[in-house]
Amino acid sequence: MDPADLLLHPVRLRIVHALSGNTPRNAGELCDRLPEVPRTTIYRHLGLLVDGGILEVADERRVRGAVERSYRLRADRPAIDDKAAAAMTLDDHRRGFATAMAVLIAEFDAYLDEPGADPVADSVGYRQGTLWLSPDELHTMLDGFRRVLTSVAGNGPGPNRRPYLISPVMFPGARTPG
Repeated sequence: MDPADLLLHPVRLRIVHALSGNTPRNAGELCDRLPEVPRTTIYRHLGLLVDGGILEVADERRVRGAVERSYRLRADRPAIDDKAAAAMTLDDHRRGFATAMAVLIAEFDAYLDEPGADPVADSVGYRQGTLWLSPDELHTMLDGFRRVLTSVAGNGPGPNRRPYLISPVMFPGARTPG
């Protein structure tokens, strides 16, 4: 299965999000994070993600006669890179965008269902605006985003840290006459 087919599925994408931050998790922990997804579905998608090279088994231990595996994202995992994105059809991009939005809604609902969720205190944001940019200005802005994100992307769990899901969405707006 190619990376686009593997990752453009709501449950698999949510599993990948749950494993971001370099914290290995076992299937039970993933089930706790995704309580609306049946346990058998989590196991099936974990197998597909391992077989597809997205996840690896980080640890195995015996628990009451069974083997419990912890999973993590592979550092060398396949991704939907520029080449793969260029090969996608417009319908593939529609499906990918819809999948990403469905996952974003599910993750936000899960956050709001947490005890003590406080969007104001947690600096939750979901704003939309329009920027008028030349190609050079667009590339300068994207390079700035990459620098900012790269500076904190290696952070792991620690005191006073919690994971924040960031989902940039950007596309050209409708062309206006003139």
